Amino acid sequence: MTNFSVECVLSRQFEPVEHHYSRRDTALYALGVGLGESPTDPRQLRFVYEQRMLALPTMAVVLATPGFWLQDESLGIIWENVLHGEQGFELHDILPVEGAVIGTTRVNDILDRGAEKGAFIYSTNELREASTGRKIATLTSTDVCRSNGGFGGRADGAPPPHPIPTRAADAVWDFKTDAKAALIYRLSGDYNPLHVDPAVASVAGFESPILHGLCTFGIAGHALLRETCEYDPSRLTAMKVRFSAPVYPGDTIRTEMWRDGSTVSFRSSVRERGVVVLNNGKATVERSLST
Repeated sequence: MTNFSVECVLSRQFEPVEHHYSRRDTALYALGVGLGESPTDPRQLRFVYEQRMLALPTMAVVLATPGFWLQDESLGIIWENVLHGEQGFELHDILPVEGAVIGTTRVNDILDRGAEKGAFIYSTNELREASTGRKIATLTSTDVCRSNGGFGGRADGAPPPHPIPTRAADAVWDFKTDAKAALIYRLSGDYNPLHVDPAVASVAGFESPILHGLCTFGIAGHALLRETCEYDPSRLTAMKVRFSAPVYPGDTIRTEMWRDGSTVSFRSSVRERGVVVLNNGKATVERSLST
């Protein structure tokens, strides 16, 4: 039992984080989520090659983050048992391929889902261009503190999961991850040893290091970009998903997509094990700027 301080979490003041990034960082992120697997495809080259370069919309989730702040001992959170439950973004403008952004994080809410499910912490990070103050993106995240539930807090108020249609998918894309995918993706800023050190992974209960959840998120974003946006990043303006199971480097990720106007529902599973790894996905895909 820890001294979980709900008040400290809710009132936490985050210092703004300024993040400078280059075209090299943009290309490295794209390589980390699998762009370039068809190295002569001109559509993919634009995300990894500096000529007429574009930034992946999902890259917003790795910019100007507050880091693993739940590790702060004063909060009383058993951080070793924290899981990333949900992630989303809404883009208010096209993500620049290089520059500087400022991220401002706040905690929105905490729900007590009981001793079995844990405490759910909902937070938001707002990204603005450092030089102009222009709002670029709003990022939303849910952290599941598995060992901090049952503190007597409010249990209701969680947004309902986005329903996945029961009809056959309108598009399906399979992507086989590289065995060294986690080693590349971690260079975009997430150096958690769980994704690289077999000993750490074993202690956490995994047979080997697992792929970063946000890497799987980026691979699903690539699927949406490929199948519903014709590789036009300006069209993918929002995306949200629940993490439901781990992925191992080398797994084949199958992403199923359902189109309903500007809303695209999606989920991702590992073909080899038949397990859903991203669920209740919802994306917003706008019309092409050229139409």
